[in-house]
Amino acid sequence: MHRRQLIGATGLLLASRPARAEEEWPSRTVTIVVPFAPGSSSDIIGRAVAQGMQQSLGKPVVAENRPGATGEVGARGVIRSAPDGYTLMHAPISTWAINVALRPNLAYDPVTQLTRITQTVRTPNVLVVHPGQVPAKTLPELVAWLKGNGGRASYSTSGIGSSDHLTMEMFKQATGTDVAHVPYAGGGPATTDLIAGTVQMSFQNLGSIAPQIRDGRVRPIIITSEARSPLLPEVPTAGEAGLRDFVVYSWQGFGGPAGMPAPLVAKVHAAAIAALRAPQTASRLADLGFEVVGNSPEEFAAFQQGEIARWKRVVTQGGITAE
Repeated sequence: MHRRQLIGATGLLLASRPARAEEEWPSRTVTIVVPFAPGSSSDIIGRAVAQGMQQSLGKPVVAENRPGATGEVGARGVIRSAPDGYTLMHAPISTWAINVALRPNLAYDPVTQLTRITQTVRTPNVLVVHPGQVPAKTLPELVAWLKGNGGRASYSTSGIGSSDHLTMEMFKQATGTDVAHVPYAGGGPATTDLIAGTVQMSFQNLGSIAPQIRDGRVRPIIITSEARSPLLPEVPTAGEAGLRDFVVYSWQGFGGPAGMPAPLVAKVHAAAIAALRAPQTASRLADLGFEVVGNSPEEFAAFQQGEIARWKRVVTQGGITAE
C-alpha cells in the first residue's frame, strides 16, 4: 500500500511540473520572430508588440528578423522550436495564408504546424494611379480606360504573392480588365516607380500610400475597406464605387509552434492583447493606418482558413504562379 501511495504521489508530482512551468512563464527572454526584413510592416508591429509585452510581463521580449522566401525561413525556424512560449512569430497575410494558396510545394503548413494566437492588425489597400498618365478619376472611368488600352497598362507591387499583388489580380477578375504585373522588392520601390510613371497604378496599404495621396503624387480611386477611412475620408470604398463584395485587408498574425498548451496560449494571448490595446501603441498603429483586431485564437484560426480558401480561388482562377 505504501509503495502504491509513493508511485501515485510521484505521478502527481510529475504531472504537476508542466502546469507549474506554464504558471511561471516567462522566466527568461521571449523572442518574437519576424520573417521579414527590418522596417517592414511586420517588423514595425512585431516590435511594438514586443515592447508592450515586455512592459507588462517584466521580462525581456525581443523581436528578431529572419527574412527569406516570403516568410518561409522564419516560419520554419519557429516550427522547429519548443512549444514553450519562448519562440513566437509575428508575420503578415502572406506567411499565414497566401503562401499556402500560391505555393503548392510550400515547405511548412501554417495550419497544422503553427499555433494561432491572435490576428494583430489589419489595413485596407488603396487603388492609386499616376495622375499624369491615367486620366480616370472614378472606378467606372478607370475600367473603361483599361479596356480601351488593350492591356498596355501595368501595375507595381511589393512582390509576388503580396497582398497588393493578389488584390490587383482579384480586381482584374472582378472587372474583366488586363493589367501587366511588375513586382518589386518591397512597397517603397513599387511606389517610387509609380510616382515616376514607370507603371500606371498600384494597390498599396493605406498607411504607406496616404502621404503620397495627400501630396498629389498619386490619385486614389477606391479603398478596399468596409467603410471609408478617417485617414482618407474623400476616397470611396470599392462597394460605393460599384464593385460589390470587394473587401480586402492586408493583415498580420501572431502565433507560435504547434503544440503550445492551452493555458500557455491564454497567457501569451493576454499579454499580446494588452500590448496592442495600450493607448500609446493603439494610437501609433492608427496613425500608420492599422486597425487593431486582437481576436481570440479560435477566431484567428477560423479567419485564417477562410483567407486561405479565398486566395486559393483567386490564384486558381487567375492561373497565378509564384514564379
